[in-house]
Amino acid sequence: QVQLVESGGGLVQAGGSLRLSCVASGRSFSNYAMGWFRQAPGKERNFVAVIAWSGAGTAYADSVKGRFTISRDYAKNTMYLQMASLKPEDTAVYYCAIVRFPRIIRTAPEDYGYWGQGTQVTVSS
Repeated sequence: QVQLVESGGGLVQAGGSLRLSCVASGRSFSNYAMGWFRQAPGKERNFVAVIAWSGAGTAYADSVKGRFTISRDYAKNTMYLQMASLKPEDTAVYYCAIVRFPRIIRTAPEDYGYWGQGTQVTVSS
């Protein structure tokens, strides 16, 4: 059974940093892109970042570009999101996800087939 488990969320002051982790279990996803999304209360789930199956390609939402860094560790089947210079508008539940099909990069939530339960990130002003 495939399972994604996020961790690393919490409360941080504006300007601070957090690192989110997402551990995948149940099978290998070395041929699949993985992504991070976030959802604030009353809003849609939005794309944050994606990393290619090779780890060589990444893409970011404009709102986080230059502040967030996505990475993955194949040996640990784990993906990370390093977040720096956090802003109150970054407050949301952050979800990790895996695309439905191998060797494609997508940014729309409907293109992802596996999701974690989410981890709350709260940035105070």
